[in-house]
Amino acid sequence: MTSREIIDYGVADVKSFSELLSRMEQGWGFEAAQLTRAYKIILEMAMDKECVKFLSMTANLVSTGLRGVIAEMIKKGLCDVIITTGGTFDHDIARSLKKYYRGEFIMNDRDLKKKETHRLGNILIPQESYGLVIESFTMQMLKEITEEKKCFSSRELAEEVGKRLRDENSILRSAYEKRVPVFTPGIVDSAFGTQLFIYSQTNEFSLNLLKDMKELSDIVFSSRKTGAIILGGGISKHHTIWWNQFKGGLDYVVSLTTAYEFDGSLSGARLEEAITWNKVKENAPIALVHVDATLALPLILAAVYESL
Repeated sequence: MTSREIIDYGVADVKSFSELLSRMEQGWGFEAAQLTRAYKIILEMAMDKECVKFLSMTANLVSTGLRGVIAEMIKKGLCDVIITTGGTFDHDIARSLKKYYRGEFIMNDRDLKKKETHRLGNILIPQESYGLVIESFTMQMLKEITEEKKCFSSRELAEEVGKRLRDENSILRSAYEKRVPVFTPGIVDSAFGTQLFIYSQTNEFSLNLLKDMKELSDIVFSSRKTGAIILGGGISKHHTIWWNQFKGGLDYVVSLTTAYEFDGSLSGARLEEAITWNKVKENAPIALVHVDATLALPLILAAVYESL
């Protein structure tokens, strides 16, 4: 292997995000090296017309302003399939109708409780912006959609929610408009999912998650290539790589995560480990960046949009 020299760089005269990442690559460093690799892989995926692009994401990101960045990704065609968690329904509905606020990681949580405010990390969510808002929206939607049919997949429910939200920064609305399917294997683990259960106790309603699996299977097997941008871990990450193993694995994969491998968790598992399970192809371009997605994704995408 021929080693390339590390080049010192400055940033005072940088005029674009792609130029900044190019300089960071020359300077190398630690996670900076993986960040620049992630940028190149996402750009390559975006330009590969044969590649079906999966976006795997956790719901906590939807509580932040990154929600708008992800909605923009959908509109710009950078993802063809989304796999997420049930909380995405919660936060996308709540933030389309109410407001969240900026807080800190260290606050007096007992005082926040007295003020009827939830804390999600450094995000503050007034109770009036969450529970009842989601419950009211979901119950009204269920009354409307069950007039015609009684059984729905998570993808169908995502469409029904997206159809009814009027926020241009809504992820589910953007997916609905661009016809990007949203699959949520853990949909019941959410305020939205709890309302599905409550409604089913007095009305004819059921979930068909096997229909989601059939549709995912069809997508994977009809694709020539697949790639994934994985934000965080958990069920979203696993469902994405799990289904792609049946076609020999992902052809491209980028992961932005704060989890580490040393507890044996799926969330922290290195992407190379997935090669042993046939979930990622042996020769697939891989970038694993240990970073908060709210920090790295906007920088990467800004550079990608410039290059495209």
